[in-house]
Amino acid sequence: MQFEVWAPQAGAVTLQCDGVTRAMERDPEREGWWRGEAGAREGSRYGFSLDDSPVLPDPRSRRQPDGPDGLSAVVDHDRFTWRARWAGRPLPGAVLYELHVGTYTREGTFDAAAERLGHLVDLGVTHVELMPVCPFPGRHGWGYEGVSLWAVHEPYGGPEGLKRFADRAHALGLGVVLDVVHNHLGPSGNYLPLFGPYFTDTHHTPWGAAVNLDAPGSDEVRAYLVDSALAWLRDYRIDGLRLDAVHALVDTRAYHFLEELSRAVDELSADTGRPLFLIAESDLNDPRVVTPRRDGGFGLHAQWNDDFHHAVHAALTGESRGYYADFARAPFAALAKTLTGGFFHDGTYSSFRGRHHGRPLDRTRVAGHRLLGYSQTHDQVGNRAQGDRLAALASPGLLACAAALTLTAPFTPMLFMGEEWAAGTPWQFFTDHTDPELAKAVSDGRRREFAAHGWAREDVPDPQDPATRERSCLDWSEPERDPHARVLAWYRLLVAVRHAQPDLTDPDLGDTKVAYDEEQRWLAFRRGDVRVAVNLAGRPAAIPLGVPGARVLAAWEPVEAPGADGVLHLPAESAVVLLQE
Repeated sequence: MQFEVWAPQAGAVTLQCDGVTRAMERDPEREGWWRGEAGAREGSRYGFSLDDSPVLPDPRSRRQPDGPDGLSAVVDHDRFTWRARWAGRPLPGAVLYELHVGTYTREGTFDAAAERLGHLVDLGVTHVELMPVCPFPGRHGWGYEGVSLWAVHEPYGGPEGLKRFADRAHALGLGVVLDVVHNHLGPSGNYLPLFGPYFTDTHHTPWGAAVNLDAPGSDEVRAYLVDSALAWLRDYRIDGLRLDAVHALVDTRAYHFLEELSRAVDELSADTGRPLFLIAESDLNDPRVVTPRRDGGFGLHAQWNDDFHHAVHAALTGESRGYYADFARAPFAALAKTLTGGFFHDGTYSSFRGRHHGRPLDRTRVAGHRLLGYSQTHDQVGNRAQGDRLAALASPGLLACAAALTLTAPFTPMLFMGEEWAAGTPWQFFTDHTDPELAKAVSDGRRREFAAHGWAREDVPDPQDPATRERSCLDWSEPERDPHARVLAWYRLLVAVRHAQPDLTDPDLGDTKVAYDEEQRWLAFRRGDVRVAVNLAGRPAAIPLGVPGARVLAAWEPVEAPGADGVLHLPAESAVVLLQE
């Protein structure tokens, strides 16, 4: 078997495979690459030594059986027998469900999560979006401090476990999306800088030196990231990738990395005959991210839209700290702007940033499904001091309104696991660092961060305490009892309505028309023949829809269709979806 590694700064490289050491040779056709032969099979342990250094794991390791610091293992992807016949499932018309493998079940494995996929089929979602699964220190964590961008966290089930999960999801008709982190790697177990210029001091990010996308040596680093992305889509039959914090991917080259990646994914999609897509997490409010390449954009297929979340959250809770400040001044106006224009900050002043931010979307070029809308995510829940979900902040009626807005808006809706039954469990920030100094630094830093915002240190959960992860696991007995059962039934109804009404998946972002009353706390919008109204006030609302003869498709509380005067009388903290006939 041939092994190869990029180590442009090394004077000598040796390969250790199954305890046997062999010298490697420079590849005459590829600058900085080394190659060598060794007898190897599935599971063979190997690593590389650079100039007599300790043996290091392969930067392109497909498996790390003993964690990020151990030797790599050979993986033969052809050994796995795929059972599901799968032609893929595209993003337009999708309903996504964000899932963390380690807390979706108490077992915290792919196989245990796969046993619960029937719940998602009954809910009506189309795609499962897995939070990162690359190896990270310890057993439990969010996954955003991963290393070995080609490998799978062993405690979850390793490569075979992820394949079984994807195969089971596909057999049930569910697509699989994987969250990948290209903007930084974890501080523990990250050996890439020893191999080559994977990072550069030319740019800096919140995590330190930036990934090298434009400095000397960046050609190989870009190839490393692109090839890793394609490997997930090809070897694990993943249907799409969510790209973490692309605003931290600093690239000054004329051919931006995101454009290069989107082109490569589109080419693989054409080769395989399966629809494949990329979803960005972007803080830029820059339409170029989701504008097609032919129109001068980067060509990513969608992006998360935090503006919609912030508007919904501010309207429901009244929170006004931090980035909620601009939305909380007039939350219904903010919500109306996002529903019709996509971005709230589209060149407007952002008090949180202390500057103007964003750029308007061209609604003739950008389809609505290219923005993801949500009322909760792992970020928006887990980055709160106590990981409190929206269910801890709002009544069931207000949760019903948030669900109605999310599942009928002109965006691709995404749910965060447990949201669909108003889970009573928090979702907190937890880690399992094996380095005592790093573990202490993370715990102290978390408490210091929230102490600056007025929290008592003892009220901020310790990320390293195993109980923090335990509290964050879903309680699967909740959906069987009220109020959780009622909320779950409401979500199922709304998802079914979305799938049944073509107007709710219409890609025309400019077709949404909104009316609202900031003081009375109601909002209504029209998408084709569908009308949606929410009343966030603690009293009934009379909403002038001007639509006599509409039929009720879904209502949180019993409600009559508008009479001849076109006025809808909506109970307090309630939502309704109507069809004009």
